[in-house]
Amino acid sequence: MNVSFTEKQEKYIATQISSGDYQNASELVRDALRLHELYRSKVLEELRAEIAKGWDGPSSKRTVEDIVKAKTKEYKSE
Repeated sequence: MNVSFTEKQEKYIATQISSGDYQNASELVRDALRLHELYRSKVLEELRAEIAKGWDGPSSKRTVEDIVKAKTKEYKSE
């Protein structure tokens, strides 16, 4: 497998290795992927919980147009 990094990412990887936190780039990338998996799982879990709250919550009498108008007005007043 080949992976390409930006110059900024390569510098970050080199800095982490030289600091002694990681022995090599593979170790750092594996750690980054583990953290990404945890983060992604947490985000998806939170989204599912919010969706469930929406489905289980009370119905709104507002139309989609009412909601869009209210949000548009909100943004214009900022």
